[in-house]
Parts: sequence; C-alpha cells; structure tokens
Amino acid sequence: MSEKSTVLAIDDAPANLKLLGQILSPDYRFVFATKGADGLDIAVNQRPDIILTDVVMPEMDGHQVCKQLKSNPLTAKIPVIFITSLKDETDEAFGLEIGAIDYITKPFSPAIVKARVRNHLELKHYRDMLESQAATDGLTGIPNRRHFDESLEREWRSAIRRKSPISLILMDIDCFKPYNDFYGHLQGDECLRAVGRSLIGGARRPSETVARYGGEEFACVLPDTDLGGAVHVANELLERVRALELTHEKSTVGSHVTLSLGVACMAPEVGDTPGELIQRADAQLYEAKRAGRNQVKGE
Repeated sequence: MSEKSTVLAIDDAPANLKLLGQILSPDYRFVFATKGADGLDIAVNQRPDIILTDVVMPEMDGHQVCKQLKSNPLTAKIPVIFITSLKDETDEAFGLEIGAIDYITKPFSPAIVKARVRNHLELKHYRDMLESQAATDGLTGIPNRRHFDESLEREWRSAIRRKSPISLILMDIDCFKPYNDFYGHLQGDECLRAVGRSLIGGARRPSETVARYGGEEFACVLPDTDLGGAVHVANELLERVRALELTHEKSTVGSHVTLSLGVACMAPEVGDTPGELIQRADAQLYEAKRAGRNQVKGE
C-alpha cells in the first residue's frame, strides 16, 4: 500500500499508548486518545482504518466506545480490537456481540499486536475493494444506482437529524436513442463514459454523490444545499457536458450532446421519504424536456 493505514489507539494509560506507538508507528500512521470521548471525535474526523481500545477506562469504557462507533454510519465499518486484562469468556463474548472483531490480552506481545493489526487491515482492505466494485457502474466507472440509493438514504437521515436541506439533480442525455442508432452502441457507450467522467469532475465536496441512475440518466445528491445552490451546480454540470463538444448529428436540440436537468430540494422531516425528493426532481426533469431540453428546471 502506497499510503500508510491509520491506527487509532484509545487507552487512559500513557505507558500503554507509548508502547503501542513504538510497535505500530514504523508501519502505520499512529494516532491516539486517552479518553473514550476524544477517541470517538478522532474516529469521526479522521476515519482511521482500525481502532484498538482498552476496555476498562474512566468516564467512557471500551464497550461504550464500541457501541457508539457501531451506531454511527461514519464509523460503523471501522474494525475495533479490544486490548484488555479481562480474561473472562463472558466479557470477551459480550465484546464480540457488540461489534468488536478481536481481543488482545494484556500484557500484550509486540509480535501479536503487529500480526493481529496486519491481518485485520488486510481483511478490511479486501472488503473495501469488494464493496467499491459492487458500488461501481461497470460501463462508466462511476458510482452505480445501488451506491446512489445508499448515499441518498444516508444523507436523507442526516438531513433530518441536522434539520438541513438536501437537493437532488436528475439528468438525462438528450436524444440518446437517436445517437445510439446513428453512431452505434460502441460509440454510445463511449458517450456515456465521457459524460460520466465529466459529471464526476463537477462534484465539489466529498459528500456529493454523482452516479449513473440508469440507461442514459445520471443523478447528483447534494447534502446541505438549498435550491439556489443546487440550480447553480446543475448549470455547471450542463456547461461541463456542453464543453465536451461531442458531435450529435441526430439531436433535435443542437449539433452536440447536451443534457436536460431537473432539480428539487427538501428539508426533510421525520415521516418524509427520499422517494418524494426523487419524484420532484423527476417532474422538473420532465419540465426541462418539455421546454425544449438542454436546460435546467428546478423547484
């Protein structure tokens, strides 16, 4: 791996943290916290690749830390290893039930720590690779419909918690069937790839999701974005595709490939569903097509 994985250690004993740092720092980026609450903050902000936490700590013990990590979508998939002097099988079983993947008992052996961390990191990277492949559209190489659905659901729940707006852009390549019929499916596939790359390049923040929605349709999820901001992004995406200058002799809109875009925004409340936002954006996409295509419509 070209970039070092990050290991977070949480322990109220500085001597243990110093030893863990000596063991792991040569191979990994090592960060630490002496309190459970501080460790949770680091986990959310830095997203370490693996977390080692003591079980017995004041204020917030390792079990509480693990439960909170697993209840937060941002940290739920980070592997957690307990480091503890507790040797009761009941304690170990409880830790595994709440989401830990392994135990290392104190006093710990440097060789054991290295081996456990290395093995679990390899498993995590392999799992991450499989999840990435499952969430990627095979043709365009950008996120697929499954990834879009998961991202929208996640950001929707977050918007309800934060009482913030969330916007959605639905996009359709204008007159794509005539393009496919005239230039052939291989060229049609290349058009989809080019448009997908262009749209991905228009994402401004890591939280924004651009995905292939289906066929010649694409979508963009914009958390914490009001309607005005979303319309601005939509116009930027429209211009990015225009700038490709992909020749389209069979278009009824112009001489090059263009998009129609529908934008919708909601500040969701408990009881609202993401489907409502999709329906609104789809209605605006229809309006953009009805008005002549190659434009943005939003509500």
